[in-house]
Amino acid sequence: MSDTPATRGHVREVFHAFLLLGLTSFGGPIAHLGYFRTEFVERRRWLTEKAYADLVALCQFLPGPASSQVGFALGLMRGGPWGALAAWAAFTLPSAIVLVLFALGAALLEGPVSQGIIHGLKVTAVAIVAHAVWGMAKSLCPDRQRAGIALAAVFTVVLVSGPLGQVAAIVIGALAGMALCRAQTETETALLTLPVSPRAGYLAGAAFAALLIGLPLLAWATPSTTLAVMDAFYRAGALVFGGGHVVLPLLEAEVVQSGWVSPDDFLAGYGAAQAVPGPLFTFAAYLGAVMAPLGGGLFTAALALAMIFLPGLLLLVAVLPHWNRFRRWDSAQALMRGANAAVVGILGAALYQPVWTSAILGPREFALALTGFLLLSVWKLPAWAVVALLAGGGVLITA
Repeated sequence: MSDTPATRGHVREVFHAFLLLGLTSFGGPIAHLGYFRTEFVERRRWLTEKAYADLVALCQFLPGPASSQVGFALGLMRGGPWGALAAWAAFTLPSAIVLVLFALGAALLEGPVSQGIIHGLKVTAVAIVAHAVWGMAKSLCPDRQRAGIALAAVFTVVLVSGPLGQVAAIVIGALAGMALCRAQTETETALLTLPVSPRAGYLAGAAFAALLIGLPLLAWATPSTTLAVMDAFYRAGALVFGGGHVVLPLLEAEVVQSGWVSPDDFLAGYGAAQAVPGPLFTFAAYLGAVMAPLGGGLFTAALALAMIFLPGLLLLVAVLPHWNRFRRWDSAQALMRGANAAVVGILGAALYQPVWTSAILGPREFALALTGFLLLSVWKLPAWAVVALLAGGGVLITA
């Protein structure tokens, strides 16, 4: 099977596919990668397992929200630039809207039924990630060398916590692949369809650097709260590896220590962000809505949301034009085999902590998670259907 889809899709198709995921993808960035794999590798067959793993490894290397970057690249492959924007908007806006409503005073997450649904959604993430680890391990760790690299990645992220451990695991896996995985010959040479010209890539890279350097200077030289907010959220998105929870200390330093958001409001929004689908970076929309300098509201929420995602997406566009040429090299192929095996190990470690430990509190949760895993792997139900069933199951086991 080719790495590229047989036909390009319509922007409407991309938007619809990612809107379903934006409404149902609970569990954080690792779970999102599992949802994407189930939907676009297994169900829709937009790309192969190997091509998907290559994209995941690339986005894990780059700063920014890895799952959103993978989704943006998938939309770009399928529907061009408008498809990329459609994928990002459909995956991001549902949770951003809910968090803004929460910031504006909507009591969305109260009562035993809501808490039961949230508990069921956490269990769903266990089934989704387990299914992704199982499927990717069979495809990307078929021999002793790559199984060993995956195991080494597990030990690396366990011993070195946080995003540093994830980056170190991928680097070690890539180097091990260079040394151990050169014997495997590549049977598929098809390239990913990435409609980004080198010129567009250079412009995106220049824009990333210009904003990273220029916004702090402008914010310092001009007494503008708008520029200060743009600078704070852009730097938070540009300087974080691993995405998700890793961005929280940076945001706390920018908005709480500066007095823009109270500690209580910050913690309340963080709690709400755990209970909504989609990327955790949409927490920025909540912070913008409650922010004091500009009076909060929709404008500041939209500004904060756009600025925190912008650097990661600019970097991705800067790198993608060179991706196919890089993948052709024999050394690069060996490197990516090792990196992909390391990604499997990282997913495996994340399956235990934080996904399993935060959701599986007893035998009832284990039975519910196992049911979800079998519905995905044996009965081949779509992820959104499993989400709906296990959310209802969460209400039953907490009643």
